[in-house]
Amino acid sequence: MIAQLKGILAHKSADRLIIDVHGVGYEVTIPFSTYYELGAEGQEVVLKTYTHVREDTLSLFGFRTLKEKRVFLQLIQISGIGPRLAVTILSGLPIDDLLAAVAARDIHRLSSIPGVGKKTAERIALELADKVKDLLPGEAPEKQVLAADALGLDVVSALVNLGYQRSKAEASVSRAKRAEAGGGFEVLLKRALKELSG
Repeated sequence: MIAQLKGILAHKSADRLIIDVHGVGYEVTIPFSTYYELGAEGQEVVLKTYTHVREDTLSLFGFRTLKEKRVFLQLIQISGIGPRLAVTILSGLPIDDLLAAVAARDIHRLSSIPGVGKKTAERIALELADKVKDLLPGEAPEKQVLAADALGLDVVSALVNLGYQRSKAEASVSRAKRAEAGGGFEVLLKRALKELSG
């Protein structure tokens, strides 16, 4: 699982870029908000990334901030929303405006985002309204808390990609965190797999 990339911005366009990391070019899909914050080609860039794995594809999605990555991870847990639609949603509104619309359950504003119909907007509002309140401006928790949450979501996603049911994956990650604190992605993944194996 690739959680972060640091390298030279070799190419950028509105929806994707290529980062040269020691001679290896990684193609990363990005939202507009990340594109607007990037420097010129040839400059160094650091992105928080999510690795999307399926039988026939491996794709990278990148974000300038941990907040954007966390919202992305929350979005793709909603039925009917895949990584590309989640990026489209993040591109449709500035992140703080998106969070405010979700927290206020503003269906009209959410459904104004291209690709988001009324039913999808309703699902987003229903499932995320309470989860994003701590990310609203002036209410954001410490970065360490966000990092821990994002790590847990990354591990849950990896377990789901390995074929485990999401509910069981979430429960195993929660137990693994309670059993022993600390460690990165691989450590937490091993603990969660141990929990799943009984």
